[in-house]
Amino acid sequence: MKEGWSIRWKALLIWLCGYLNIVAFIIAGGYAIVKSKNEELKKTTKQAFIVTLIFTLISMFFTVYSGFGGLSGDFYSSGSYTAYGVLLLITNIAKIIVFVVCGAIAFFKGSRSMEEAETENKEEQKSEDGDLKI
Repeated sequence: MKEGWSIRWKALLIWLCGYLNIVAFIIAGGYAIVKSKNEELKKTTKQAFIVTLIFTLISMFFTVYSGFGGLSGDFYSSGSYTAYGVLLLITNIAKIIVFVVCGAIAFFKGSRSMEEAETENKEEQKSEDGDLKI
């Protein structure tokens, strides 16, 4: 009997990919959306996409802000650079907290319902293979 990843571990992997890199999330999340038959996993992927997109947009704003600030002569010794550093630190801490909490919720949330859906998917596959479902 071949045992694959459970739905809980797949959901956790999707949140981890969202935290690490947008490209890794696009690959893992896209695969989960296209190939998965589990609606709970698809819902988790959509939530992770929204959170990843929000933090990516915030990061893009800080990159543009730093780029424009670097064009001025005294940006690195000004108060706006200090504010930039503090806001960047707060954003990074918030990103870690949000992804850890959401990943833990996806992993532990409704583990029974996810496992029930997984067993239903296995039963559907057996019935599609020609076994009689009683």
